[in-house]
Amino acid sequence: MYVWLNGALVGERDAAVSVFDHGLLYGIGLFETFRTHRGRPVFFGRHLRRLAEACRAYGIRYEPDERRLREAAERLLSANGWEDAAVRLSVSAGARPVGLPAGGEYDRPNEWMIGRPLESLREDGAASVRTLVLLKTRRVPPEDAVRRKAFGFANQWLAKRELVRRLAAPACGVDPSSAEGLMLDAGGYIVEGIVSNVFWVSDGRLKTPDLSTGALPGVARSVVLEIAREEGIPCEEGRFPWTDLAAADEVFLTNSVQGVVSVARLVSEDGGEREVPLSGDAASVTSRLRAAYVERALRETEGGGL
Repeated sequence: MYVWLNGALVGERDAAVSVFDHGLLYGIGLFETFRTHRGRPVFFGRHLRRLAEACRAYGIRYEPDERRLREAAERLLSANGWEDAAVRLSVSAGARPVGLPAGGEYDRPNEWMIGRPLESLREDGAASVRTLVLLKTRRVPPEDAVRRKAFGFANQWLAKRELVRRLAAPACGVDPSSAEGLMLDAGGYIVEGIVSNVFWVSDGRLKTPDLSTGALPGVARSVVLEIAREEGIPCEEGRFPWTDLAAADEVFLTNSVQGVVSVARLVSEDGGEREVPLSGDAASVTSRLRAAYVERALRETEGGGL
């Protein structure tokens, strides 16, 4: 496999950064994960704006050049023979002496892209359904005023380990490949999935955790909220307990790789299960939002940007 590192395509075995990189030593680094359609990044401008804002907050001197990075993504896909892919763009603080710097900025960051092949955008999400499992692992508060896509992933890793243990229990009949874990905050309010934002619909009203809970301001999340408001779907962002979601008519997850993904079954902390009534219903709010989301993504990549 080829990767793109600091402007050059290199084989994965030749891709290396210094062991003194503060992204490695202290987790000071940010990333964006996006998907492509026909080789073009989807909602790329949104991803790069979020990355630039996060780098400024972290004191990393990095202003992403959209044209240069689009070309880098195209080169990465071409070198690996991928028609479409999920691509991760990472920016680390760069090498410095051991110890946090006394001030200033990280002015020599490293940047790289890695990826994996994906199926067509039209197929992703529409055919996917998930089981959502409520976890005991709590979502830790963000280090900054808002959640950043930062290198430190220990909280999600511990949540994933819990999810795997739960699904390995003999009494559990959930397919691990179709499950996502849901995390609450210390106060018992819903925050987000391990790698997703969560939405649900009750009596025609779309709900999702407010960013004040520590939920990531996901790119797919923001697109879905924009579409819902344009479509006249009532939206509520707030602090909600599990019981609110557990009684919902529809539940779905969003992330930038899979788009809008229906949830068909809910599993509580004690193992109790509930089928989501309108999962897969062609007339559901979820189906409308998924179709509009894919249409918008296709329009952007085929017609020139958003």
